Amino acid sequence: MISVSGKRWEQKKINQKLVDKLKQDFNFSDILSRLIISRKFDDDEIATINTDLDLNNVFLNNEDFNQSIKLVVNCINNNEKICILGDYDVDGSAATSLFVKLFENINHPFFYYIPDREKDGYGATKKLFQKLILEKPKLIIMVDCGSTSNEAINFLNENEIKSLIIDHHEINKPFPNANSIINPKQDNGYKEYDYLCATSLSYFFLDLLIKEIKSEINIADYLIYVLLATVCDVMPLRKLNRLIALNALKNFDITKNVPLNTLFELNDKKNKININDLGYLIGPILNAGGRLGKSQYATELLSSNNNQVAMNRSNHLIKLNNKRKEIETLMLNEIDFLKIEKENKEVIIYYNPNINEGLIGIIAARLKDYFNKPSIVITASNKLLKGSARSVYNYNIGRVIKNSLDKELIINGGGHNMAAGFTLNKVSLKSFENYILEDYSKSNAVNNNIFTYEFEISSLAFNQDFYDDIKKLEPFGTGNLVPTFMLRDLRITKPIVLNNKHISTILRSKTGFSIKSIFFDYINTKIGEYLMSYKNNINVIGQINENIWNNKKTLQLTIRDLIV
Repeated sequence: MISVSGKRWEQKKINQKLVDKLKQDFNFSDILSRLIISRKFDDDEIATINTDLDLNNVFLNNEDFNQSIKLVVNCINNNEKICILGDYDVDGSAATSLFVKLFENINHPFFYYIPDREKDGYGATKKLFQKLILEKPKLIIMVDCGSTSNEAINFLNENEIKSLIIDHHEINKPFPNANSIINPKQDNGYKEYDYLCATSLSYFFLDLLIKEIKSEINIADYLIYVLLATVCDVMPLRKLNRLIALNALKNFDITKNVPLNTLFELNDKKNKININDLGYLIGPILNAGGRLGKSQYATELLSSNNNQVAMNRSNHLIKLNNKRKEIETLMLNEIDFLKIEKENKEVIIYYNPNINEGLIGIIAARLKDYFNKPSIVITASNKLLKGSARSVYNYNIGRVIKNSLDKELIINGGGHNMAAGFTLNKVSLKSFENYILEDYSKSNAVNNNIFTYEFEISSLAFNQDFYDDIKKLEPFGTGNLVPTFMLRDLRITKPIVLNNKHISTILRSKTGFSIKSIFFDYINTKIGEYLMSYKNNINVIGQINENIWNNKKTLQLTIRDLIV
């Protein structure tokens, strides 16, 4: 079925025998069983639905972790100054904050540095280390970066400075000659955990380190930072990440965390913190600093227990995020979505030399979401070009960028399955584009712009019991998306534009049943046009969720698409 937005929708194919077996074995409802089968939950994930499972450290006897602990313990015992170098996104900032918490707790000499996106570029470079070694660290711990920094690590070795890399980006041989590397993607016996972000790896490392040095800090108090980074780095909320999410949300008391509590209060939030708060409120605010020239602000906020510092940094970051939104809207309005659609390339590569380089990642994400295709946005940066990529679930964009670096199509870059960044010369742009498109055509990524929904439901299914069954699979996110359903023969009534951005409407069935609905970001969309003017009955693709207003919860349908 082709929708009004031009997307092709298909119902997911489910093995009914597996559904029936699950219902019998676990006494699950039909809807819950169908959702579990469609998501291919394993036994451990199924066990989390009705049971609270503890989060254990799966790296207890891991060789890379043990070697890294010995390296840091030796520095602690010798009172050697340590530098923490983190990436400028939420994952890098959160991971850095965890290390700050520990080193402050044990009163160990350290400093941290978050690179400026424009002045320093991405990650660990020789140029950056030439500046950082002036502070005379004996060990540099790189979090969420370093996996492709061979030259920079060699420079540290020449200056007799030890190095530890804790990262989840693509890494190929020859590996950087660091003293120790924690990265599941180096295929050193724990590749099954290559879906963990850098903050997750840092958390498990610090958990073991704390036990080794017998510190009194409770690292579990900051598990919410791990979930924050996991969500913002678009890691799948599956397997171990699902267990992290469940434990973090269950045990977190926001009133005991000054930074997050301050952000909540400034945004008039009173609900118990959830995945959407992390991904759509807190994450963008924290990322705004890295995007608009204040890369240290997020770490300064997350690592502080001081109310005044938290208030100052929170206000600054909120202002920067508002500025980011304004610039983003202007940039999106300049993009010719119809032209991109007509070109119909399997990977969208959009070049505009005037885009603020701090926003190219967000623009790439918007294009990816709109077209359901890997998307790359490139802009001018001094005499070079800088690019940011966001990918769909079945195409590893980090691998492609690493291969592009090996083929010298780009100057530097790195990434993971879902996101990547890079720098290249302008003369290489066409060759780079051709390589990306050729790689995608050879890959196993079967996309064809197909979107799927779970199955059809009647308007009568729009009730609290049905929603409560769906909620048993929370938290939803990458790899465990909010269930999408089709509802047939609904009439659009009372459409209202909210904040010049969204459309609120009532959908009515033939039997007179009313469904409160909302469609977000309607501007320049066919869906928005139909919602405001279409008079006949229509089929609706949407997701059921709770709307909380003045502490009152009501069900509403978030409209994803319309089919005439």
